[in-house]
Amino acid sequence: MRRERVRRPSGAVPPSPFVRRGRPAGAQQHTEVDPARPGTMGSKQIAQETFDDAVQENITEFEMEPEEAVREAVLQFESQGVDLSNIVKAVRPPASENGQRQKHQILLTLESLSRAVAEQDVAQLPQELSAFAVQCKEQLAFRYLAGRNGAYPAVLSACQLAAGDRDLLLQAFCTLAALLDGQPDLLDAAGQELLLRSLRERREDAEVTLAGIRCVRHACLKHEHNRQAFVKGGVLPVLTGAITQHGSSAELVRTAASALRVMTFDDDIRVPFGHAHDHAKMIVLENDGLRVLIEAAKAFRDNSGVLSELCATLSRLSVRNEFCQEIVDLGGLNFMVTLLADCMEHPDVVKQVLSAIRAVAGNDDVKDAIVDAGATELIVLAISHHLGNPQICEQGCAALCMLALRKPENCSVIMEGGGALAAVQAMKAHPREVAVQKQACMLIRNLVARSRELCGPILALGAEVLIAEARAAHRDCDDVARAALRDLGCKVELRELWTGQKGSLAQ
Repeated sequence: MRRERVRRPSGAVPPSPFVRRGRPAGAQQHTEVDPARPGTMGSKQIAQETFDDAVQENITEFEMEPEEAVREAVLQFESQGVDLSNIVKAVRPPASENGQRQKHQILLTLESLSRAVAEQDVAQLPQELSAFAVQCKEQLAFRYLAGRNGAYPAVLSACQLAAGDRDLLLQAFCTLAALLDGQPDLLDAAGQELLLRSLRERREDAEVTLAGIRCVRHACLKHEHNRQAFVKGGVLPVLTGAITQHGSSAELVRTAASALRVMTFDDDIRVPFGHAHDHAKMIVLENDGLRVLIEAAKAFRDNSGVLSELCATLSRLSVRNEFCQEIVDLGGLNFMVTLLADCMEHPDVVKQVLSAIRAVAGNDDVKDAIVDAGATELIVLAISHHLGNPQICEQGCAALCMLALRKPENCSVIMEGGGALAAVQAMKAHPREVAVQKQACMLIRNLVARSRELCGPILALGAEVLIAEARAAHRDCDDVARAALRDLGCKVELRELWTGQKGSLAQ
């Protein structure tokens, strides 16, 4: 007889799975911080076994079909705010006759790989590495479960066994890259040393170099310690050298440029501050990074993916006035303007070019060069052409905002080219996008801050109402919106937050 399921009332909060299974307090911590996944700090997580038990209970206690049991378990945990990105959402094979728990397929594949490594079965390793890599690439949950069950030592041992076999090393590095994706903490000092040594010794081999650089990139994303360790170990000249030596390989150039860009990130929430700025300076000053990237771009005029990555990396390296000027001197500005004109139909490229122009416009002399090159009209065209794309609208307004800053003569060019109208249209198109609203407000303010004669034409476009709406809808826009309204000559309430008297600031 099928046991009747008791349905919860709509909107009711389900009981904690740890309580309803009768686990003693403390048997499973509900909120878990996974050190191998920096982005999960403080999020609610559960162990794979907890999820598997919930699925099995749905099958045995409520006689659900396997797929329904998994769906119900997912709904139950997600309704309690549990992050299931690390969980394999599948039915674990039933227990054997002796009551022993069966394992998910990824763990069975890992066992076969570990056995081949332990036996140093070089003939079997390629097949085992390939099978394991395929499953790791399917989803983060698979490689997370494998990582928690000894996958890294097994794959690292396979890499060490393959040191003298080029094809096997290539397969081992591809597997290591698949495993490290999203799990940078798995890599240890031995793995770093092996990667750096192999990249140096096999620098003429494009395929092995590409696989090794992928490993480096995955290991450094959201992981400041690994970044600093690799930079100290000399990875920067390895990356720039790979771009120069294999300049005809689109995928290698794109991946190496991406790895260089990752070295300039400050994205690890576990450290108070990183070395992003120092790394950017090292790439430019010690490794001629700007010249390497700009020269590499010349070989890929028709490859939007490579060009987009190169522009993104250039924007990350524009951290000093002289670097911005060097990009212009090396022909980087002409390259970006031409790229923007030729790739207007490719939103990814447009976004990255606008970001790069915004970055190099931090130099006041470069601002003039950008305007003289006719970039303002192209930026306005990009915003209008991709009006439905909030990221392009944001970057376009931000680029125009930088060009207008402290440059009244540029403000007139931007106005004549339709820059203010483009900003107003972007605000209308994306009222809920705080980044678009904020950059548009800043652009409008910069246009009129030193050119009061532009207030009337901009107000005639309906800017006042849109800025007031942005201020009301987005708290982050309050300061820039108020400043824009003030400089437009509109009536705005200016609050005096502190008068020097004892007491707290006004809220």
